[in-house]
Amino acid sequence: MLTLSPSIFKAYDIRGIIGKTLDESVARRIGQAFGTAVRAKGETTVVIGRDGRLSGPGLSAALAEGLQASGVDVIDIGVVATPMVYFATSTLEARSGIMVTGSHNPPDYNGFKMVLSGEAIYGDAITALYRTIDSNGYATGQGSYREHNIREAYLQRIIGDIKLARPMKIVIDAGNGVAGAFAGDLYRGLGCEVTELFCEVDGNFPNHHPDPAHVENLQDLIQALKTSDAELGLAFDGDGDRLGVVTKDGQVIFPDRQLMLFAKDVLTRHPGEKILYDVKCTRHLASWVTENGGEPLMWKTGHSLVKAKMRETEAPLGGEMSGHIFFKDRWYGFDDGLYAGARLLELMSRETDPSAVLNALPQSTSTPELQLKLNEGENFALIEKLQKEATFPGSDQVITIDGLRVEYPDGFGLARSSNTTPVVVMRFEAENDAALARIQAEFKRVIQAAKPDAALPY
Repeated sequence: MLTLSPSIFKAYDIRGIIGKTLDESVARRIGQAFGTAVRAKGETTVVIGRDGRLSGPGLSAALAEGLQASGVDVIDIGVVATPMVYFATSTLEARSGIMVTGSHNPPDYNGFKMVLSGEAIYGDAITALYRTIDSNGYATGQGSYREHNIREAYLQRIIGDIKLARPMKIVIDAGNGVAGAFAGDLYRGLGCEVTELFCEVDGNFPNHHPDPAHVENLQDLIQALKTSDAELGLAFDGDGDRLGVVTKDGQVIFPDRQLMLFAKDVLTRHPGEKILYDVKCTRHLASWVTENGGEPLMWKTGHSLVKAKMRETEAPLGGEMSGHIFFKDRWYGFDDGLYAGARLLELMSRETDPSAVLNALPQSTSTPELQLKLNEGENFALIEKLQKEATFPGSDQVITIDGLRVEYPDGFGLARSSNTTPVVVMRFEAENDAALARIQAEFKRVIQAAKPDAALPY
């Protein structure tokens, strides 16, 4: 039995390495603690599901035991994409759920994404689970267990909502993640001709890493579009809550540009409403949302934080640079890569040349996500120091809702602390290479002033 490590309790979920910080005994205790929290909310039922990782069946069974020991009834929906657990908590008699998933992490990782009484939990609510386990403060009882197949209800709900103007030919790449078990049937159900890449669920991920945020993982999809008559490519992360999009000519449409397309459509039904996006997104989003009759609202990075802010502001749409897109318009407000893909196809089926429309979305020169690696805890201290002391001559605005985002007339720079690993995440965007270099130099100057030995990633 492993000693419980506080390090697995992250900002938005619980995540650990199998055999080192996570095993079945830990999963059982997490089940007991979560069940205790559910009971405190006056509820009695929890939905559980798992992705295709090899450690999933054991962790899921132990989790169910822990939940039942706390007096909670378990509805096990089996091998599913994360959004299908969210869907179950929106449509079944349970408002709480746990997905056993390592998302896009390496094969030896696994973890838990949690919804408590209709809300994605984060921060203190996750730390509270650790305290419950540490103090042995569990509720007790004997809950029931049953299995439930949600596949058909989920697929039919989307197929019934989305109407394509014409059939489309697409390629999908699931990277052997769990989305592969559902994506082909979903898009064929919408009337598409689908070529499937790596849709066999395999927790070893033998072909490439299931993370569409990194261009190297999209090369097979780009190649398949080149050598076939398919119009568009869709890629999914390991648990199906994020979407990657590739055009016919191999251009990657990153999520902040996907969000522009969705915002334009959603605002036709929700004029004047807020469109939420995180601090990593392109500066073109704000003017785009305004021009299309909406109110842009920049917010902190993190799927749980965006979901909470959407609930608070009643925004019909939100999105993150990492690929989480949240539709409240015609959907339930949770992030769902499979559903976002269907919404994209609905819009693109109205176009004779979808790739041209996507490629024409505004964009600037930008860097991928860069990471300044530090020691445990240093990342938060460095950002705090910069927020207090750093000055940026020539900037229009310094935004401090999540780290430092410095806006210039011709670009922006971002440095924020990762909530899951000891790094400062950096991203830069500008109108040209010279402006990009200038903004990066400004950030280098203030970071080295605060921490002279910092080894910058550029």
